[in-house]
Amino acid sequence: MVLLNAVQSVLSIMIMIGIGYVLTHKQWFDAQTSSLFSRLIIYVTLPAMMLANLVNFFDRDQFMMMGAGFFVPLTAIFAAYGLAQLSSRVFRFPEEKKGVYSCLFALSNTIFVGLPVNVALFGEESIPYALIYYVANTLIFWTMGVYGIRRDVRETNGLTLQMFRNVLTPPLIAFFLSALLVVMAVPLPRVIMDTSSTVGRMTTPLSLFFVGIVMYSMPLSRFRMNRLLVGVLIGRYLITPALVLFIMSFFSFPPLMRNVFVVQAAMPVMTQSVIVAQTYGADDQFAALGAVVTTLASLVVIPAYVIILG
Repeated sequence: MVLLNAVQSVLSIMIMIGIGYVLTHKQWFDAQTSSLFSRLIIYVTLPAMMLANLVNFFDRDQFMMMGAGFFVPLTAIFAAYGLAQLSSRVFRFPEEKKGVYSCLFALSNTIFVGLPVNVALFGEESIPYALIYYVANTLIFWTMGVYGIRRDVRETNGLTLQMFRNVLTPPLIAFFLSALLVVMAVPLPRVIMDTSSTVGRMTTPLSLFFVGIVMYSMPLSRFRMNRLLVGVLIGRYLITPALVLFIMSFFSFPPLMRNVFVVQAAMPVMTQSVIVAQTYGADDQFAALGAVVTTLASLVVIPAYVIILG
């Protein structure tokens, strides 16, 4: 039953991507719709989701005490991103794909897929650990990840003030403001929290419809395995979980934390990678293909990890 619940969480993602694909075929959605969805997600629904998730699931004591656990996913994801950059140079991947490739390789879909899968596998007591991984994943994506995707389409000259302005996106600003509110224990009116929760819940279906729109626009020749996708699958399902296990082997963390972190590390790629790639003119078709391939692969990988972890 537990495995069935986890697989159903992934199938739900595939169904919503399929809805976006079919509605594009029926001409309900088009290129203007995808542009609208990407702006709506980046500027409205994702910031609302950041606020709702952090304020609803963390209090000041939890946030301040999660430092030791936070170190594990932060270090593992940072190392995985570095290995992705290294492998993209060793295997001479196209320059215009390296940023997107690194995001797909190192960063997980920790909320849309990861949170419901962890709850299905380990119960609601897994939520704090799942959110610790989510915070680390989010922080690296909206800094290093976004910077790398922007580099795919324009050359940058090291660390500049403009670079920090470019990376300081609405979701990242919302993340830091929400964290500040939690640390300072500032209560927010119910109307703000209810609105944020409702608007934030729109992020998942909009993001997955967007992936379906992008998939429909892809030529059939793109639907095949290549070196980049193989690298993404290795990074998602072997290297990043292995890094988490390796780092945790040096500490005495609860088994539940270990299991949740490994499962979060072995999730499909971040759907937001597709949104950001489209927003900045990078290869959103490669990002969308990576999202679909890793989501399909997770139907096999998640049960395998459940068996391995016992």
